[in-house]
Amino acid sequence: MAGAAARGTGCVTLRGAQIRDLLDAKHNVLFDCDGVIWNGETAVTGAPEVVSLLKQRGKRVFFVTNNCTRPRENYVQKFSRLGFTDVAEEEIFSSAYCSAAYLRDVARLQGKVYVIGCGGVMKELRDAGVPVAEEEDAEPGASIYTCPLDPDVKAVLVGYDENFTFMKLAKACCYLRSPECLFLATDPDPWHPLRGGRVTPGSGSLTAALETASSRKATVIGKPSRFMFECISSQFGLDPARSLMIGDRLETDVLFGSNCGLTTVLTLTGVSTLEEALAYRDGQEPQQKDCVPDYVMESVADFLQALEE
Repeated sequence: MAGAAARGTGCVTLRGAQIRDLLDAKHNVLFDCDGVIWNGETAVTGAPEVVSLLKQRGKRVFFVTNNCTRPRENYVQKFSRLGFTDVAEEEIFSSAYCSAAYLRDVARLQGKVYVIGCGGVMKELRDAGVPVAEEEDAEPGASIYTCPLDPDVKAVLVGYDENFTFMKLAKACCYLRSPECLFLATDPDPWHPLRGGRVTPGSGSLTAALETASSRKATVIGKPSRFMFECISSQFGLDPARSLMIGDRLETDVLFGSNCGLTTVLTLTGVSTLEEALAYRDGQEPQQKDCVPDYVMESVADFLQALEE
């Protein structure tokens, strides 16, 4: 699906009547979470009210996040904690949940999955009934020469892992020596912003290490892959032409929307900047054109006036 720049448009600042017209034309609204409706443990000003008002207007609202660190039930608790009073678990689609759904429903995995990831990934896999190869504590002096490998592993899944080790990388490489072993990644995010100006490596950086070591490319489940939208659509029957994607990252959220045929909005409360979006729009690289948003707004709070009328 061609992005906004390829259609000769893009980066239009949303104001007043434009916001009303856009919302009138759409029935489904997809929000990224981090940098869009909250930052860390602080809700973006006006975001809880926007979500509630959209639902009162009869819009279907969904939350699509590449953050795989928590299961959906924990996301419901976070929404409630930050003042979002009417968010249901079935409206939340994380890369961990969608990875489990892919292994169960698409790959129909016959065997176990070896996971480089955190508790959120593990919980979603177990809830989906996907067998996980248990990671045993390494004995002192253990090496890849002597560590046990599970012969039932038929897939490797890489997500965010604060306890990433050389041994995990080496084991995954061994499993991926078999061409029949699936290689999946929850998401391609290279890094995530933290408080105080620090960053943490994301799932994409760990995936890149394994891709290099194994000479294989991972199938990405989360944004910008289409599968996350297909996962939602299979349950709720979304029409792309009547769907709006709102995100803060050009290379994942906006590209995801372009790949799925959705109208895209970049908010400036997260990672990407207006200058970066304009550079993509006005640049000469064809692959960057799908990362150009149709619209730009300072914050999702800009929806409030149109929704309150």
